[in-house]
Amino acid sequence: MAQQPKPSPSVASIPLRGPLLRGRRRPRVALVGRFGVGKSTIFDDASSPAVRHERLAGVGAAYQECIVDVGLDQIGLVDLPSIDSLHCLSKHDQVVLMYLLWGDRWPRIAEHETPEQAPDFPAPDVLVQVVDATALEKDLELSLELSLLGRPLVIALNRVDEARKKGLYINVNALSERLGAPVVPTVAHMGKGISKLFEAVLDVARRKACPLPQAPARHIVESLHELTAVIARPEIEDVFQVPRALLVSQLAENDAYFLRALNTHFPGCAPGIAAARVAAERRLPRPLAEELHADRHHRAASLFEDVTSPRGVDSGQGWRRWLDQLFLHPRWGLFGTFVVFAAILFIVFEMSALLDTWTSARLAAWVQQWEPTSTAGVVGRAVADGLVGLVGIVAPYMLPLVLLLVTLEESGVMHRVAFVVDRAFYRVGLHGGVAVPLLIGLGCNVPAISAATATGSRRERVVAAILITFVPCSARSAIILAIGGKYLGGLGVVAIFMLTLLTIAMLGKVLSHRYAPTAPGLVQEIPPYAVPKWSKVWRKTWARTEDIVTIVTPLLVVGSIVLALLSHFGADAFINTALTPVTTWWLGLPAVLGVPILFGVLRKELSLLMIYQALGTFDIMPVLDRTQIFTFLVFLTFYVPCLSTFAVMHKALGQKEAWFSALVSLGSALLMAGVVRLALAPFGVVA
Repeated sequence: MAQQPKPSPSVASIPLRGPLLRGRRRPRVALVGRFGVGKSTIFDDASSPAVRHERLAGVGAAYQECIVDVGLDQIGLVDLPSIDSLHCLSKHDQVVLMYLLWGDRWPRIAEHETPEQAPDFPAPDVLVQVVDATALEKDLELSLELSLLGRPLVIALNRVDEARKKGLYINVNALSERLGAPVVPTVAHMGKGISKLFEAVLDVARRKACPLPQAPARHIVESLHELTAVIARPEIEDVFQVPRALLVSQLAENDAYFLRALNTHFPGCAPGIAAARVAAERRLPRPLAEELHADRHHRAASLFEDVTSPRGVDSGQGWRRWLDQLFLHPRWGLFGTFVVFAAILFIVFEMSALLDTWTSARLAAWVQQWEPTSTAGVVGRAVADGLVGLVGIVAPYMLPLVLLLVTLEESGVMHRVAFVVDRAFYRVGLHGGVAVPLLIGLGCNVPAISAATATGSRRERVVAAILITFVPCSARSAIILAIGGKYLGGLGVVAIFMLTLLTIAMLGKVLSHRYAPTAPGLVQEIPPYAVPKWSKVWRKTWARTEDIVTIVTPLLVVGSIVLALLSHFGADAFINTALTPVTTWWLGLPAVLGVPILFGVLRKELSLLMIYQALGTFDIMPVLDRTQIFTFLVFLTFYVPCLSTFAVMHKALGQKEAWFSALVSLGSALLMAGVVRLALAPFGVVA
């Protein structure tokens, strides 16, 4: 009987809506709008460190440009200088309009104006108008004008949170239907709606869907029949290369630039244009330009009234809005992040003391009564010491820390922390895509490096992986809390973590110069708040701590046995003597700590746990003073990554970068620990 094939395991798939928009297919997206509506904030939310700054035709304010990953697709995102209206154009606004229409390939009417060193600026494929929801009526006039450009348009309805606070509700679906363009609510300074905005951009780019033409009132259209007939000639359209409705509108409003270009290339049309304008004004109650402006203002006001309604001050979901103000606000976000992690450290610190007395303290007191002299007894005592040390780290410190971090992830808080930290990463030349892996590194560096090396350019992967090795994982953090909290106090523990943040920032700045920034930007999703499901929290907690059973426990027991045997036979003296230049001369530590430091290459927690065996006591304060404890913890915090971390770096980045990371870690550990020792030696304590 033939054996039936086993069913293939399920594979996660991502549906494609069409051909991938990357490379030559990548759409060019221009952010347009009035000054102060939030264009640059949206750009900053998505942009990469590799931002290009240029001036349009060498005049006006500079524009910004970068490549942004949106899922599997990419866009070229451009933050253009602000523009209030397409009419009564200043020199600055005129150049912005010319680039919106033609990019750097100006038609014959503008060939003589093309600057000698014009930037490479293809015309945008999609326009994103950023509007202020609290002043929507002003922006809708520009929306009506942009609909005449013949380009796909998406409306970013920004500051909807402020509008709701003022009791102003906007019917997004009705506004989208009236304009014939997608309207996406956003809160740019909090990163909300940005992901959906760019999804809408990709959708209109694929469909090449342009907004509905927003024609003026019927009596104005009828008055412009003669003007339309004058310019309805193929040769005029070929020279201008703009939609006819826009050209008619500009000439009707007596736009100086378009009139001058028309008179230059078609001087015979000038009398006809003037006559058509006079004829139109005879049928209107006021001058043509004023009538067009009044009509546009009236249509924008009517549209505003149709899609908005006052419902009183919004009081729903107030606690969510309050939390977002704490975590996502540009000014208070970092403070909120600090509060979160300070609370984590405080909870773990307070909880650990109670758990430690219930677990490892009793076990340690029992084990210390055993003083074997035979080799078998020494091995048995070493196994017991290793397990006691493991219990003393995992139960009071590691499990509560990982559990709290996973709970924050499941509740949506950690994504907000990542968004805020994103802004800080730009200052060291990295985009926020590395924020989440670095936060994962607080649990374990191995999955964090895997996450960092799965996305972005090679430059981003290498820099992020190196920085992650400096993030105190849950094991190291637990040991720092256990030893530092017990002997240095809360201020000493905070000082170690703050020193780590400072080192990561400084090292990131240095590495960003070694590797040129070329990575695309990344749009971060801000999920809604959710009540964590404890079954999922426990599964994730176990997934991040199961290597304690599979990897750390065997290594710890074997390492403890080896150390005990080395000490029993006196062989550890050779290793300790060889490492004396590092331990005693440079770090000012007892020479017996050489072996625990060396074993840190296997797992860093081995170094911290094996000091009990090396010093021969579970109470290290009589042997080490506070300066030595602080120096030892700093050195091991930055020390060469553990074997599993080195292995995943070697696999993901290659031998060269893995060894470079190890050298950077070792050099940083020696430098920072030496500086700390010299700085604290005169005091002998850590306050």
